Amino acid sequence: MAPRKVIITCAITGSVHTPSMSPYLPITPDQIAANAIAAAEAGASILHLHARDPEDGRPTADPDVYMRFLPRIKQATDAVINITTGGSSLMTLEQRLAAPLRAEPEMCSLNMGSMNFALFPMLDRPREWQHEWEPKLLEATRDSIFKNTFADMEGVIEKLGQGCGTRFEFECYDVGHLYSLAHFRDRGLVSGPLFIQFVLGILGGIGADPDNLIHMKRIADKLFGDSYQFSVLAAGRNQMPLISIAAAMGGNVRVGLEDSLYDGRQLAKSNADQVRRIRGILDGLSLEVATPTEAREMLALKGGDRVAF
Repeated sequence: MAPRKVIITCAITGSVHTPSMSPYLPITPDQIAANAIAAAEAGASILHLHARDPEDGRPTADPDVYMRFLPRIKQATDAVINITTGGSSLMTLEQRLAAPLRAEPEMCSLNMGSMNFALFPMLDRPREWQHEWEPKLLEATRDSIFKNTFADMEGVIEKLGQGCGTRFEFECYDVGHLYSLAHFRDRGLVSGPLFIQFVLGILGGIGADPDNLIHMKRIADKLFGDSYQFSVLAAGRNQMPLISIAAAMGGNVRVGLEDSLYDGRQLAKSNADQVRRIRGILDGLSLEVATPTEAREMLALKGGDRVAF
């Protein structure tokens, strides 16, 4: 029997961490492209991408900024490009969809509901801020909601899924999000193989511990049977322990500086550092890493030749 293939997703920069938290966080298009290409060379078959203002590192939804790194990544790698539709809780849905609708990528993330997405506890750690916007953005999450209503999600599925042939990394931050996804499946708006990302450890969502991971997997099995693939991301210091458990449970894994700034007890100097670390763990579990071609087959993606960049 052939060894099971594990998809490694690498989330390159995100909108959670700020420049003052790590000198290695990719900010500019050059840095994002270089980190993404290196992560793919290290073994990531899916690259999950956000954009940042090149001047000060704040999250941006500007499609022109995305187009300064997306074509370069595509030319240099065969990795699946996955663009966020989440962006930031402070962006409108129209802003969040601007880049994906221009790029028509193979994959996009889709948060499966509105939720508190709290980053303000990061203010508890004393630090010198490089930019005025950083503490303001974190504090703003104390009294804001990430909005993805059922109407919002229907629109994303229609415009990107049906309109562009894009498939989704369904980000489920709690058990109720699995039931929301099942609702869309029951209505025929989405179909398998579903790629479900269990997101653990964000304040406002389910906590990062093995019991919760097991519970999420149990409910997903009940709802989706064998018509889904699951992956796990865990925030901060929980990243490697929980994704290692996920791999042993038959799942896929997500690493990257969006989710954790660390490689062991030290700041990760690149996204590729984290890819190499999880590859070593997978090798120790006698698991093989899926190539981009194998990931496309596993997730029924349209192929990199059918994107708009």
